[in-house]
Amino acid sequence: MSLATEICAPLAVLGHDVQVPLASGEKVGYAALDYAASSPALQRVWDDVAAYAPYYGSVHRGAGYLSQLSTDLFEQSRRTVADFLDLRDGDQVVFTRATTDSLNLLAGAVPAGTRVFAFETEHHASLLPWAHAGLEVTYLRAPRSREEAVAALDAALAGAPEGPKLLCVTGASNVTGELWPVAELTATAHRYGARVVLDAAQLAPHHRVSVRELGVDWIAFSGHKIYAPFGAGVLAGRADWLDAAEPYLAGGGATRTVARETDGSVAVQWHTGPARHEAGSPNVIGAYSIASACRALTEAGWDALEAREQQLVARLKAGLAEVPEVKVLNLFGADSARVGVLSFVVQGWNSSHFSAALSAEYGIGVRDGLFCAHPLVRTLLGDEDVAPSECGAPEPSLPGERSLNAIRVSFGAGTPDEHIERFLTAVRELVTDGAAWKYRNEGGRCVATVEVARGRREG
Repeated sequence: MSLATEICAPLAVLGHDVQVPLASGEKVGYAALDYAASSPALQRVWDDVAAYAPYYGSVHRGAGYLSQLSTDLFEQSRRTVADFLDLRDGDQVVFTRATTDSLNLLAGAVPAGTRVFAFETEHHASLLPWAHAGLEVTYLRAPRSREEAVAALDAALAGAPEGPKLLCVTGASNVTGELWPVAELTATAHRYGARVVLDAAQLAPHHRVSVRELGVDWIAFSGHKIYAPFGAGVLAGRADWLDAAEPYLAGGGATRTVARETDGSVAVQWHTGPARHEAGSPNVIGAYSIASACRALTEAGWDALEAREQQLVARLKAGLAEVPEVKVLNLFGADSARVGVLSFVVQGWNSSHFSAALSAEYGIGVRDGLFCAHPLVRTLLGDEDVAPSECGAPEPSLPGERSLNAIRVSFGAGTPDEHIERFLTAVRELVTDGAAWKYRNEGGRCVATVEVARGRREG
């Protein structure tokens, strides 16, 4: 095998050979192009977990061999994640359930009186926890360039009252895939004494991330976005606010001592460090799967992974540009740098209908809707003429607002070239010829019927 072929070869993922039924009754290999929601598990991760599974035991709880081995594995996974993120001395890694859990944990640890700044373009996981925790939030309007984003933050912080401040910002948009100027935003925030938490859910699977180089104070990401199943996530970064906060959950593992007082109450001394916010029996398999994925991506080489992904991004953009009816959604412009995430609309089509046809007629899995980033997608669609749907249920609209939805295609280190080419072929054929089948509404989704659509061009 040539070096060029090796560089282009994707990492092995589970499900690459899964056959799915089409409306015609045929079966075809599934083209998974919804990585931004959940990436397939790496074969390496699955193999590592399978090798450990017979030795599974309680963590931090038992004196037996399996408990000791599981505890060592859990703590080694923490160190692996710290190395993967290039954390600073004194930073800590807390294992959570996912990015949403991580950011809600941090929201509960933010000192009272902190003002949070967030662009309205954030995923709901990084947009909503702050106000939910009772904090004052300044929502910044969607910027139309990286420079505008930095300038908007500078102006907002310059006019902010005294007191602790926190910026929450994404590394890569889950809607457009566009890369945000994290280092520049962080430098601006730090000039005003504000701290920064980075939502890296869409960045960490695609790019090397160095907390030390970016300068952010915390980082959050999900295992299921980075080729690691089993429902675990990470919050990593500075220890001071986390150690000063009340534990995220009250229970075993977070306590150093619990004693009965003479007045009948219970006095508790809580741990500091990661254990403070990891009460209960930890998800050791989830943590180990994240560590395994981190090792696999690092060993594969970020330069090679990023280069190949950018080849796929370029092919996808070029192919869609050949279809005039397709409008790609961009915040910073058509040429803005992005990871393997791209959203679009098709003139004359409702996105739910189009996505259903991709699945039923071509075996392609994408996402349609507002992608848990409603303010951003509404901004990007603007006055776009979104066609009514003959079936399906777009994301709920605001009172008096028409329904809006878009299509998202996303991919990564496990995506073969054929999936991108099949997708582009499908887009061209659907736009040119229409759907081959009629569709109906079933449980809020578009489902192909047994009736062939009239007017579908043969050939």
